[in-house]
Amino acid sequence: MHKHTSSKRPLSRFILHLILIVICAGWLVPSLGLLVSSFRPRNLISTTGWWTALLPPFKFTLSNYAYVLTRGHMGISFINSLIIAIPSTVMPILIAAFAAYAFAWMRFPFKETIFLVIIGLLVVPLQLTLIPVLKLFNALGMTGSFVAIWLAHTGYGLPFAIYLLRNFMQDLPGSVLESAYLDGATHPQIFFRLIIPMSVPAIASLAIFQFMWVWNDLLIALIYLGGTQAVAPMTVTMSNMVNSYGGGWEYLTAAAFISMLLPMLVFFTLQKYFVRGILAGSVKG
Repeated sequence: MHKHTSSKRPLSRFILHLILIVICAGWLVPSLGLLVSSFRPRNLISTTGWWTALLPPFKFTLSNYAYVLTRGHMGISFINSLIIAIPSTVMPILIAAFAAYAFAWMRFPFKETIFLVIIGLLVVPLQLTLIPVLKLFNALGMTGSFVAIWLAHTGYGLPFAIYLLRNFMQDLPGSVLESAYLDGATHPQIFFRLIIPMSVPAIASLAIFQFMWVWNDLLIALIYLGGTQAVAPMTVTMSNMVNSYGGGWEYLTAAAFISMLLPMLVFFTLQKYFVRGILAGSVKG
């Protein structure tokens, strides 16, 4: 019986590894094709597959990148995306961290009820809020400004951020916090010196989610910023590259790869915290 079980383990491990390889290939091959196509001339993109570029004679060009960075306005759009994404990531995480600490370790009236209301906001479709919020921004004269989209992304990201961080913080060792209370530490001291350092995995995981969501957003940018090129992020600029007759789509390969670079860098930089933070924040608590 024991030998039979042991013989099954290498086979099951091989199947598992094979499945993982297939999944990774499913993600990597399209990305490789996008990268190769971004360096190919227009006539070759439209007549041959991207894999033919890997065989001699090699014909690559930088014209696609030159176009999207100059005439395609991707350079200024990249800066706009940074201006939008960084505050829209920092603001909800900062507010959610304070709120999560309060829900996890402080006592105040209707705490559970308020938390349940916040969790209920997770199921509210984002589209239901677009018109009311847009009318509010129009009344305040904020439409088309970075402040408007910062506030919008902060509001949309707060329910999930509070939920994730609260569950993580609630699972932190209470003995450490009780010792700090007995030593006379105040809530701000405990929050900044104990809670924040111990919550780095959850904060990093949340930062990855929020940054990628904001970076890849098109709908909210179109609604609250409009089509103004001066404040348009890369998603809006890319959507304008293909004209109504279908021309200009070859530039999307270079534009799409440029837009992928920073999210990939953020993910691989923070990936060591990703699994720990997600498991602790969404399963426990």
